[in-house]
Amino acid sequence: MLTVMRARACPFLMAGLTAAALAFGAAGAQAQDLKIMAPAAPGGGWDQTARAMQQALVQSGAAQSVQVFNVPGAGGTIGIAQFVNTSKGDPNVLMASGYVMMGAILTNKSPVGLDKVTPIARLIQETDAIAVPVNSPLKTVQDLAELVRKDPARVTWAGGSAGGPDHIAAALFTQKVGSDPTKLNYIPFSGGGEALAAILGGKVTAGMSGLGELESQVKAGKLRLLAITQAERIPGLDVPTLKEAGIDVALANWRAIMAPPGLTPDQVKSVTAMIEKMAKSQAWADILKQKGWDDAFLAGEPFVAFLKDENASTADILKSVGLIKP
Repeated sequence: MLTVMRARACPFLMAGLTAAALAFGAAGAQAQDLKIMAPAAPGGGWDQTARAMQQALVQSGAAQSVQVFNVPGAGGTIGIAQFVNTSKGDPNVLMASGYVMMGAILTNKSPVGLDKVTPIARLIQETDAIAVPVNSPLKTVQDLAELVRKDPARVTWAGGSAGGPDHIAAALFTQKVGSDPTKLNYIPFSGGGEALAAILGGKVTAGMSGLGELESQVKAGKLRLLAITQAERIPGLDVPTLKEAGIDVALANWRAIMAPPGLTPDQVKSVTAMIEKMAKSQAWADILKQKGWDDAFLAGEPFVAFLKDENASTADILKSVGLIKP
């Protein structure tokens, strides 16, 4: 799936683009025809993030044109392999990434990991939520916990790719309610749209997904949220946290943008400046508010250090719940 967004040729916007080019130097030229890979099927978190970036990059004047393309499969490990092998040294191609990919790389023992790309910035953070159809007999998260305690294998979960935050959260849920996480019956989907269809169709007991991917169906009266995974309640959302419900799980998903390997220091600096311009724009702030995403911008060496720490802690969690062997 491929879409293109181009800036309108109005004096105001063209002046903004000219100013951006002067400010970025080489980056201005790089941002004329940018491509962003969403390493998943349309409708999910990476796809939404890439298309939100597409909109904000153009509206903020950080880029003149942006294309988004999808390479789904295996929690992003197919996409990252293609990205590394075909885009080396090209500052005009970026890839959406995040916690899902980190977990999938560990779970699938992928030969191509995040150490093969050029980290640019963490962009957003989002809570996961547990959802059921409105006609489900499960009215509270305690109802779901009781089912899981009795027989975790009979409780089916829909969510994103294996090893990602949805999978980890479901496994931790199973563990913390006193059941065996190795018996978790989790059905991974390569895109949020597919997982949502399974939840809405009653094909699973419950679903675990990003709040932003569920919210429209909740507002339409088709889904009921049982709990969210972040540590604190969201103002205006009448849904308990898992901790509040007595289940000691707190987890937040994050998404980021990566560049290919082989970029020069000047290219990395220019790409980072472009992304930072977007991240500080009103266009991006409006999108975050609309999507219910939290601003989690982090770039440079602090982001590299974050990735290292997050990879180690994620490996520990995956081992503790039996998703990877020690």
